[in-house]
Amino acid sequence: MSDKTPDLRTAYSLESPEDHKRLYAEWAGDYDESFAAREDYQLHIHTARAFVGAGGQGPVLDVGAGTGLCGAVLAGLGVGPIDATDISAEMLDQAMRKDIYRDAIEADLNEGIPVPRESYSGIVSSGTFTHGHVGPEALSALLRVARHGAQFALSINTKHFEAKGFADALRALEQDQIENLKLPQVRIYGDLAAGDNKDDTAFIALFEKS
Repeated sequence: MSDKTPDLRTAYSLESPEDHKRLYAEWAGDYDESFAAREDYQLHIHTARAFVGAGGQGPVLDVGAGTGLCGAVLAGLGVGPIDATDISAEMLDQAMRKDIYRDAIEADLNEGIPVPRESYSGIVSSGTFTHGHVGPEALSALLRVARHGAQFALSINTKHFEAKGFADALRALEQDQIENLKLPQVRIYGDLAAGDNKDDTAFIALFEKS
C-alpha cells in the first residue's frame, strides 16, 4: 500500500508512472463514489458532449479512461465502438465492468500505445492532461493511432495547459498535423463541489488530424 491517501491533491502531485500505478490501484474500487460523485465531477460530460457536438464518430479511443466515466457518456450518446487505454490495470478492470468498451489497452502514453497506426476515427481524453500527469509530448502518440480526419476532444486543465506549454505545442502541430483547432473552456466541477479545486477549469482541445 502507498503512504498517500487516494485523493485529488495526491493525484495532482504524482511524479512518475510508478506513482500513478500505485495510487490508482488503490483508488480504482471506489473512485466513482469517493471522487466523481462527491466532488460533482463534470469534465467527462463536457468532453464527451464536445466530441459529439464536433461530429466525432467511432471507433474511438478513450485515453486515460480510468473507470470509464467518459466512455459511459459517449456510449449513452450513441458513440461506438470504444476502446479504453490507461496506465492502471485496476482502473481498466473497473471500466470493463461497465460493458461499454470493446477492448482495454494498458499503456503509458509517454511510451506510446500498442495498437496499429491510424486505428481510430476519434480520440477522446478527460482528466488525463492535468497536474502530475502527461504533458503535450504525449500528443504525438495519439496522432499516430488516429486516422486522417479523426476528431479529437482532449480536456486539458487550464493551469496545466499554461505551465506545460500546450499552446506552443498545438500551434506547432497546426503547421502540418492538425486543423480546425478550438479551445472552449469549461468548469471541471459542478455547483455541488466544495473542495479547494471547486472553481478549476479546463480547455477542451477540439481539432482534427490533417
